[in-house]
Amino acid sequence: MLYNLLFPLADVVSPFNLFRYLTFRTGGAVLTALVISFVFFPRLIAWLKHKQGEGQPIRADGPETHFKKKGTPTMGGLMIMIAMSVSTLLWMDLTNAYTWIVLFVTVGYGLIGFGDDYQKLTRRNTKGLSGRFRLTAEIAIALAAALAVTIVATPPLATGLAVPFFKDVIVQLGWFFLPMAAFVIVGASNSVNLTDGLDGLAIVPTMIAAGCFGLIAYLSGNINFANYLQIHHVPGSGELAVFCGALVGAGLGFLWFNAPPAMVFMGDTGSLSLGGALGTIAVITKHEIVLAIIGGLFVLETVSVIVQVTSFKLTGKRVFRMAPLHHHFEKKGWAEPTVVIRFWIIASILALVGLSTLKLR
Repeated sequence: MLYNLLFPLADVVSPFNLFRYLTFRTGGAVLTALVISFVFFPRLIAWLKHKQGEGQPIRADGPETHFKKKGTPTMGGLMIMIAMSVSTLLWMDLTNAYTWIVLFVTVGYGLIGFGDDYQKLTRRNTKGLSGRFRLTAEIAIALAAALAVTIVATPPLATGLAVPFFKDVIVQLGWFFLPMAAFVIVGASNSVNLTDGLDGLAIVPTMIAAGCFGLIAYLSGNINFANYLQIHHVPGSGELAVFCGALVGAGLGFLWFNAPPAMVFMGDTGSLSLGGALGTIAVITKHEIVLAIIGGLFVLETVSVIVQVTSFKLTGKRVFRMAPLHHHFEKKGWAEPTVVIRFWIIASILALVGLSTLKLR
């Protein structure tokens, strides 16, 4: 909004020329989201604690150390979503369609997560919304976003899948692009959701991924950088760097209150919306496969659940002591901070590997 209001006045007030630069507006988005979080998060936490009473229901079969977290409020993702959305709207170019698509998915998935959290709180169990309803709603939103991307993007990128390490390879999927893109968005959303099980565990890898994709969006949207790195130029995608900056700022604000021992949990409201946003940005920037590398920690957590369920159904035996994977290490006796910090290290390494694909062509 500030870009649309103030940049046209740059000839009269020369400092307004700063708003033309994505780097300046991205930095502004980080700081704005961070300030919003610090100002309003304490009030939201107090309100959630008052309304929720006993807080988020704790799994009866979970690690014993989790029972001491009883009474911690959830739905902290609501503040993440608000800070992120307000900051993005303030610093983005309002004419950029890609940012509106990402905001649509973020808010849509956030509402699904809010409904899920609300059901858990009112029913006092960990089940929430029915799996069928939740998945149907997620797929519907993802398909709508994928269709919007095909309309906004220019051929051959509109329905193509870029392959890392090959500068000119783009696989044309036609209408199959829609279910593929929806799979990426839904998969990313639920992968972050599965990872959100320990204090600070999900938010830091999410911020790392957002920082990486902010850089990827900036480079993909700039024809000179895209040509130099021999990646696909996606006109208009650079504006997503502003959204990624807002996500990082909101994530830092949330981490301040979610650091062990957590004062609030993000809940499905936060994890679903953040994962959906990352998946949508990957689809727009044509780095869907790279997302599986940068977000490799989320993939590992998801695979651990799939392996656990499949093994138990086929053989009656469990591969892990408990799934997702972070609970397995807790059951082995690792302290929660140990699990969290080591998983952060893994996420950082995978992010560096994912970023290396930008130059390996």
